[in-house]
Amino acid sequence: MNNKELPRKEASRAAMTWRSPLALLRDALRGQRAREKELRNLVSNLPYEGLEKGKQPNRHFPGNAIKTTKYTLLLFIPMNLFEQFHRLANIYFVGLAILNFVPVVNAFQPEVALIPICIIMALTALKDAWEDFRRYQSDRKLNNTPCLIYSRKEKQFMERRWKDVRVGDFVKVFCNEIVPADLLLLHTSDPNGVCHIETANLDGETNLKQRRAMSGLCISDPEFKPESFDSLVVCERPNNNLNHFKCYAEKPDKEKVGAGIESLLLRGCTVRNTDTAVGFVVYAGHETKSMLNNNGPRYKRSKLERKLNIDVIFCVILLFAMCLVGSLGHFVWLQKQPGVPPYLVADSNGHLDSPGLSAFYMFFTMIILLQVLIPISLYVSIELVKIGQIFFIANDIDLYDEETDSRVQCKALNITEDLGQIEYIFSDKTGTLTENKMVFRRCSIMGTEYAHKENGNPLHCAILFKQNELMQHLSLLFIVILHVFIYMHIQPAPVAPKRNRIFSEDSVIEEDHFNPPVKTEGSGAISGLQTCSLHAPSQDGKPATTSDNLSYEAESPDEAALVYAAKAYGFTLMGRTPNSVTVSLPSGKELVFEVLDTLAFDSVRKRMSILVRHPITKEYVLYSKGADYAIMELLEHLCGKQKSIAADTQRHLDCYAREGLRTLCFTKKVVSEKEYESWSVNRQRALAAMENREELTMDTAVQLETNLSLLGATGIEDRLQEGVPDTIVALREAGIQVWVLTGDKPETAVNIGYACRLLEEEDLLACTSILDCALEEVRRYSNDPRNVDTTPDISLVIDGRTLTMALSSDLQERFVDLAKHCRTVLCCRVTPLQKSRVVKVVREKLKVMTLAIGDGANDVNMIQAADIGIGISGQEGMQAVMASDFAISHFKHLKKLLLVHGHWCYTRLANMIIYFFYKNVAYVNLLFWYQFFCGFSGTAMIDYWLMIFFNLFFTSVPPIMFGIMDKDISAEMLLGVPELYRMGQGAGEYNFKTFWISMLDAFYQSLVCFFIPYIAYRDSDIDVFTFGTPLNTISLFTILLHLSIEIKAWTVVHWVIILGSVAIFFIVTLAYSGTCITCNPPSNPYWILQTQMADPMFYLICVITTVVALLPRVVFITDSYAVCILSSIRQCVCLRGVLWSSVSPGTKKQQHLFGTFYLVYVAFSCLLSCL
Repeated sequence: MNNKELPRKEASRAAMTWRSPLALLRDALRGQRAREKELRNLVSNLPYEGLEKGKQPNRHFPGNAIKTTKYTLLLFIPMNLFEQFHRLANIYFVGLAILNFVPVVNAFQPEVALIPICIIMALTALKDAWEDFRRYQSDRKLNNTPCLIYSRKEKQFMERRWKDVRVGDFVKVFCNEIVPADLLLLHTSDPNGVCHIETANLDGETNLKQRRAMSGLCISDPEFKPESFDSLVVCERPNNNLNHFKCYAEKPDKEKVGAGIESLLLRGCTVRNTDTAVGFVVYAGHETKSMLNNNGPRYKRSKLERKLNIDVIFCVILLFAMCLVGSLGHFVWLQKQPGVPPYLVADSNGHLDSPGLSAFYMFFTMIILLQVLIPISLYVSIELVKIGQIFFIANDIDLYDEETDSRVQCKALNITEDLGQIEYIFSDKTGTLTENKMVFRRCSIMGTEYAHKENGNPLHCAILFKQNELMQHLSLLFIVILHVFIYMHIQPAPVAPKRNRIFSEDSVIEEDHFNPPVKTEGSGAISGLQTCSLHAPSQDGKPATTSDNLSYEAESPDEAALVYAAKAYGFTLMGRTPNSVTVSLPSGKELVFEVLDTLAFDSVRKRMSILVRHPITKEYVLYSKGADYAIMELLEHLCGKQKSIAADTQRHLDCYAREGLRTLCFTKKVVSEKEYESWSVNRQRALAAMENREELTMDTAVQLETNLSLLGATGIEDRLQEGVPDTIVALREAGIQVWVLTGDKPETAVNIGYACRLLEEEDLLACTSILDCALEEVRRYSNDPRNVDTTPDISLVIDGRTLTMALSSDLQERFVDLAKHCRTVLCCRVTPLQKSRVVKVVREKLKVMTLAIGDGANDVNMIQAADIGIGISGQEGMQAVMASDFAISHFKHLKKLLLVHGHWCYTRLANMIIYFFYKNVAYVNLLFWYQFFCGFSGTAMIDYWLMIFFNLFFTSVPPIMFGIMDKDISAEMLLGVPELYRMGQGAGEYNFKTFWISMLDAFYQSLVCFFIPYIAYRDSDIDVFTFGTPLNTISLFTILLHLSIEIKAWTVVHWVIILGSVAIFFIVTLAYSGTCITCNPPSNPYWILQTQMADPMFYLICVITTVVALLPRVVFITDSYAVCILSSIRQCVCLRGVLWSSVSPGTKKQQHLFGTFYLVYVAFSCLLSCL
C-alpha cells in the first residue's frame, strides 16, 4: 500500500468507531459552544496525529471542504419546487390548474390545463439544475486541489487534497500556488520572514501585498520543523473583514506574541516572489474569510420591475371584475329562464344547483377560462430580453478598451433598463475623472518652493540658491519620502532602449532633458513667494548604474510618483524590508536605516509614520506623511523661523490645490531613547491585545505623533481622462445632475470641476460652511424677478465637516432643498461612509434614480448604496469593479452606456411589457365577449390546444426580439441630441397613462375582432369552432401587425420572426385540424381551418377586421411619437439658442447654414422613424 494512504486509512477507521447517540449529541453541543466563542484556542494537530476524531483537540471546527450547491440529487425536485413557489405567479397558475380538477368549476380538460405552467416550471428547473451542476463541478475541482500538509510520522510534508486540511495543520505553499486555507504565517524562505501575496481573487487588487512571519516563534532557517511549534494560538471568531485579524501566540513560558492581518495568508491568495511559506491553519472551509465574503450575486429590483408588479395587481383586479361580471351574468341568465334548459344535466339524484350556487361556481370557472389575462410567460421573456440586451452592451466596439483589452462587464442581469432612467450621478474624482497616473510637479522644502520644469512658463526669480543648499533641502525631503511607505516591492527592471520617458511603464515622471547646472526660476503663479526650478544632475554620459535598473511596485500611484521623483534627483531606494530601508545618495554613498516600527495609515488619523534609527547619528527619528490639515495641527509650538516656514508651506499648498494638484505634507521628529522604550512597551501591549486592538494601536500612534517638525510638501498632478469634459456636458444636457464626492481639498476639487466643465465660469459658487445662509442665498436668487424662467447656475462646494452636520436628521431636509437648487455639488474631504450617506439621503428624500461611479476600495460603499453602481478598472485595483453592477474602462464610456444603451434598454423593455399586457388582454377579451352569447357558461369558441399554442408558440418570440433589437432612435441622434434621454426619466414611457391607454386599445381591438365576424356570421349555421377559427386568425394578425407598428427599426430578423410566426400558425393549425379528430372531446376541430380557407368570406373578414382594429393605433402611435421626439428636439434647440446668443456675429453667419441642414436632417429622421 502507498505510504501516502496510511494516515488517511487510519483516520477513516478511527472515524468509523461506533459512538452512542448521547455522546454524539454532547459532542455536537460542545462543538457549537466552541464555535460561538469570541476567542478560540488552537493547538498543533501533530501530537494527536492518527488518533480518533473524539480525541482531536480541534475537532469542533469545520474541515476545509466546501459546498456551494443548493440542491442534492435526491431532493432536487422538492427543493426546486419550493424555491419556485416563492414566486406568487407560479402559485397563482398552479392553483388555477388544480382548481380545474374540481368538476363543478372546470373549464377545460384538467390535464391540458397543467401544460403551460408545467412547461414554464420545467424550463426554470432545467436552468437551476444546470447552474447547480456547474457549482458542483467547481466545488469538486477545488476540494481535490493538491497541497502539502506536514505529517509527524513521515517527518515531511505530504501531498494531500484541500479537503483534507484541518484547523491546526501545518501547510507549505510554494511560489505561484494558491493558499488552501487561512494560514498564520510562521516561516518563509526569505531571510527577513517576508512573503508576498496577490489578493486579486479576493478583492481584485493586483498589486502585491507583504506579509510577515510571526517573530519569536520559529527559527527562520531552511530546516524549519513544525514539531518545534509548541505555542497556544488564540484568535478571534471568524468574520468577513479582509483587512483585520486579531491573534496572539502564547509560548510555554506564558509570553504573548501578537499578530494581525500582516501575518495572515488568506485562502484564495496567490504566493508571489517567495519560494516557500509555511503556515498554521487557523480557519478552514466555510469559516475562511474568503468564503464568508462569498455571499453570491446581489439582487436588485429595477424601477420598471416594481411598476410591473403594480400593474400585475391591476390585471388581477381586472380579472376578478370580469369574472364577477360573468358570475352575475350567469345568475341573471338562469333567473330569466322560464324552465330548466335541456343542456343542464342534473346529478345522479336528479338535483340541480340553485342559480346562486351556480353563479358562485361560475366565478371560479371564469377565472380558469380567463387566467391568461395574467401573462404567465412575461417574467421568463423579460429575463431573455435582458440577457440579449447585455450581450449587445458587452459587444459594443465603442465601449471596448484596446489598451487594457477589456470590455463592459454586466454583472447585474436584472437592472439594465435602469440605465435609461438615471437622474443623479455621484462620481469619485481620483481615478474616475482623472487617470490616477501621478506626475511629480512641485515641492516645497523648508518654506522654499521648487517647481518642476514643465510647470507652465516659469519666470526667473531674483534669488539664486547655491548647489549645496539645494542638495541639503532635497535630502531633507527625499529621504523622508523614501521612508514613509509601508510596502515597496523592488525588482530589477529590463533594460529598454532610451525613450522620451525615462522611467518604468508607470510613466510617473516625464523626462525633462535635465541640465547639469541647477537653475532657479520664479513662478508667476505664487505672488511674493520664492520659487525655484529643479533639474536632475546630469550623468555626463556615464553608463547606467545598477540603481537605474530598479523597478518599483507601490500600493498606490502617489507613492510610485514620489519614489521615482526622488530617484530622478539622485536619491534612490535600493532596498525595503520590514526591518530596514536602504537609500543611495547622489554621492553614491548608501545609508541603511533600521526600521523600528510602522504606524500604518488609517482614515481617522489621515497620516502614516515610520520610526527608524539613523545610521550615522543613531537617533530615533519618526518620519510622517499625510494630508495637510492632519499634519499642520500636530506641529510643535511655532515661533520665529518655524512659524514662517509653516506659513509659506501653507501658501504653497493652497496654490497647489488651486492648480488641481494632490498635496502631501512631510514631517520628522527626533525621539529620545527613554521615550522610545516607554512607548515601545505600550505598543507591544496594544498589538497583543485581543479587545479594542485597533483603538489601542491608534492611541499609541497618536501618542507619538506630536510636536512634529515640518520639512515640506509635494504637489502631484493627476491628469483628466480623455473625453471627461464632453461626457459631463452631454450628461448635464440629458437632464442628469452630476455630483463629485472626493477626499481632496476644496481648492483642488474646484479646479478639477472647472477643468472637466462640471463648473462654468458664470456659475455662482456657494462654498458653504453655514447651511442656512447658503439656502437663504439660493432662495433669494430664485425669487429675484430678474431670474424668472431661467435656470439658476449655482454650484455648491461643501466640506466633510459641514457635510457631517448637514446629514444629521434635523438638517437633512434643508440640505436636500439646497442641493435641489444647485446645478452641481462638490463634496470635499469626505470619507467613504459619508459618500454612501449622501447617495442614500438624495435617493430616499428626492425619490430619484441614482448612479454611483468610482474606481477604488473607498468607493465601494457609495457604489453599493446607489440604484446602479459602476466600477472603473483603473490604477487602484478591482475592488470597485467587483462590487459594482457594471464595469467600464474609462469615464467617457458612461456617455454611450447611458444615453444610447440605457435609452434603448429602457424603451425596449417598457414597450415590450406594455405589449405583453395588451396582447393577453386583447386575446382573453374575445372569450369574455363570447360569454354574453352563451349564457356566461364558461364555454370557449376556440379549441383549448390552439389557445395554448397561441401564447407558447405563435406570439411568444416576436415580442422577445422586439425587446432585444428594436431601436426607436439611432445611436447617432441619441449622442447628438442628449436631451432625448429625458424621455426615460421620472415617470418615463412606462407609466399609468400608457398602461391604461394600451388596455383600452386592447378592449377596443377585441370588440372589433369579435363583433365584425359575429355580424358577418350572424343567422348562419356555422358551428362554434368554425366561428372561433377566424377570430383566432384575426387576433393573430392584429397582434402581430400591432407589434409591427411599434417596431421602429426593421431588420431581417424581425421580418423572419414575424412572417415565421404567421407561417407556424397556419402550419400547426392546419396539421392539428387535419389530424386531431377527438383530441379534446367532446369538441371536434377536424378540417375546420381547411374549410374556412376555401371560403372568400374568411379572407374578407380577416382584412377588414384587422384594418378597423388597428386604425386608432396607427394614428395614435404616429402622433404621440412625433410629438415626443419633436418636444425633446425643441428643448435641445432652445438650449442651444441660449448658447447661440453668446456667439459672435461672424461665427453665427458661418454656422447658420450648417444649423439649417442639421434641423432639416433631424426633421426627416423623425418623419422616417414615424413611418
